[in-house]
Amino acid sequence: MPRYEFRCRACGDTFEVNRPMVEAGAPAACPQGHADTVKLLSAVAVTGRGAGGSAGGAPAPAGGGCCGGACGC
Repeated sequence: MPRYEFRCRACGDTFEVNRPMVEAGAPAACPQGHADTVKLLSAVAVTGRGAGGSAGGAPAPAGGGCCGGACGC
């Protein structure tokens, strides 16, 4: 289940809420009971060797062009 980060405007507390993606935009009250909160933008970094990666940590070769070449744009 995705985890969303919020910040309370009243007390400045930052907290996380686990909820389904369909409820991502729903408001969340802070743990102190304040209702004036804002959802923060979180960045996710995924690392490791997966499909398309190459051994040794070197980047996989890419095609030319504005978007990798294969699409013909």
